[in-house]
Amino acid sequence: MSDLARPGLTVLPTLPGPAWPALLRRVRTPLVVGAVLGVLFVLLALLAPEIAPFDPNGQKLLARLRPPLGFERADPRYWLGTDQLGRDLLSRCLFGLRLSLALALFGTVLGLAIGVSLGLLAGLAGGVVDALVMGLADVKLSMPFTLVALLVIAIAGSGIGVLITVLGLAYWAQFARLVRGQVLMLRELPYVEAARAVGAAPWRVATRHMLPNLVGPVVVMATLNFSNLILLESALSFIGIGVQPPTATLGSMVGQGRDYLASAPWVVASPALLIALVSLGAMLLGDVLRDRMDAGLRGR
Repeated sequence: MSDLARPGLTVLPTLPGPAWPALLRRVRTPLVVGAVLGVLFVLLALLAPEIAPFDPNGQKLLARLRPPLGFERADPRYWLGTDQLGRDLLSRCLFGLRLSLALALFGTVLGLAIGVSLGLLAGLAGGVVDALVMGLADVKLSMPFTLVALLVIAIAGSGIGVLITVLGLAYWAQFARLVRGQVLMLRELPYVEAARAVGAAPWRVATRHMLPNLVGPVVVMATLNFSNLILLESALSFIGIGVQPPTATLGSMVGQGRDYLASAPWVVASPALLIALVSLGAMLLGDVLRDRMDAGLRGR
């Protein structure tokens, strides 16, 4: 006979374990990590004028190339150190993050508007219009976009508006192909055929019956492309054709500090780390949204 079955013995109830291991497992999920990084960077960008300790373009040559706190010769006023012109790296990182996020956001919105409109047009119209739009998308996807960006900026200049236009044109073809494929699938569904049978106008079918079903895939692609635009803007600024000095973006800070990488690596390390973390946060959110919205993955 086991001890549990012996008379006179009391079986104590099992107490629940501590809740913090489950909480830690939840915190480690990509969704929470991506959301925390996203909220943090958005707040830093919005509050940059209030929390930046110095003018991001203010030069102090006597304080040039000061290391971050914790290193020898560090100045306690400059938490992340200074660059080759004595500018505070913390202030420049905050304002550079602000501008980089704004450029990527406006570029994403512009590319989304162009791609969704052309994708809807191609999917609903079909025929010659479909072939023309998809042919244009194929041409765009086959071209090295960095060379196209170089050509556009060389002709139109390197202003903020030109850069937003270049970023917006970078991924419109992906949006157009995605939306066109979804429209071809949706227009065969019974409720869409019923709307068309009762004489609903094409624009009404598109706006009332198709666009709501396109929100999920489009948002996922926009989130993933946002991180790509951050990297693209950084690459363009790195090679000197993006936002021009002294205005700071994360990519331009890396580009301007590359000559001091051996003697003062902190000049490049801070903006490069921000670029990596911003891209990581956006990609984590995009991956999680894709998994949550993909019915096939949810059914596994």
